[in-house]
Amino acid sequence: MRTAVIDLESPRPVWRVPDWAVAAVGDALGDEWQVRRVRSVASSDGDGSTGSDEAEEAAAGAEIYMGWGVPARVMAAGADSLRWVHSAAAGVRASITPALRASRARFTNSRAIQAEPMADWILSAIGFCFRGFHLAVTAQRERRWAKDAFTDGSTSVRELEGARVGLVGLGGIGSAVARRCAALGMEVQAVRRRAQRRRPRGVLWVGGPAELPELASRSDVLVVTAAHTPSTDRIVGGHVLERLPPEAFLINVARGSLVDEKALLRSLDEGRLAGCVLDVVEQEPLPQAHPFWHHPGVMIFPHVSSVSSRFWQRQTALLVENIGRYRAGRKLRNLVDLEAGY
Repeated sequence: MRTAVIDLESPRPVWRVPDWAVAAVGDALGDEWQVRRVRSVASSDGDGSTGSDEAEEAAAGAEIYMGWGVPARVMAAGADSLRWVHSAAAGVRASITPALRASRARFTNSRAIQAEPMADWILSAIGFCFRGFHLAVTAQRERRWAKDAFTDGSTSVRELEGARVGLVGLGGIGSAVARRCAALGMEVQAVRRRAQRRRPRGVLWVGGPAELPELASRSDVLVVTAAHTPSTDRIVGGHVLERLPPEAFLINVARGSLVDEKALLRSLDEGRLAGCVLDVVEQEPLPQAHPFWHHPGVMIFPHVSSVSSRFWQRQTALLVENIGRYRAGRKLRNLVDLEAGY
């Protein structure tokens, strides 16, 4: 009998696989398959788990593996049998191991299902920055009626219509952000690795990575959504931040390592950047002594922009669709390019 492994027991309830999702996967596979459900807890943070003894044992002889990341020890255990491995996380860098590269398994991830809630989060962050909500939060904490700050001209309070949004990365998340921003009258431009590809709806201009400083110079808010690869490490450095217009904002939902945090702090301290909203930082959890915690221009979120009550609905739909494709010998959705790193 053919075997599929489900290794999705997150310690965080919102990302812990529900029984109905396991049953749906089993129904999609059919009677000729058995499902091995790993009960050991697997980390759902970042790029996923490093694997458990139970998962390693379950993977031996299995044909399909679905987990939080694809641990090297799991790939080694199923080296002779695994033909399709899936990560329920969006990040894949930790999963692209020598064991995976040497295998015959196709590798997919769940990047598509996180695009919509993350785009909602980004749109909320843009409104938060443009309408001065960060100032109101600070004033409330200090029990200060801050009407003067909003009405004396010292604070720029902007409308969404006509605002210039620059996107670093134009995959599923960036495209979803572009649709929302364009619908509200914002001007959206972007850079991505393959600039010549067709522009998504709502995007006025697309350049390559070398044109990122130019994009920054005409962005009221720069939104980082690109995948973390060697080529994107600290792609938003001082040479980019210094090109942002006065009173611009930065929003990062990708990985903390895409932004040079020291350069970001300098820009904030020198008043060249109005502020930033960070869902990700280079070291997570953020160390207690880090200056981001108390900086008035920084709002920190604990890497939760993808959280949604519809997560398992979308995740299960993707898995079920790909099971159908796999059984029919068709191309799988969300195939990861091992060379590109996403």
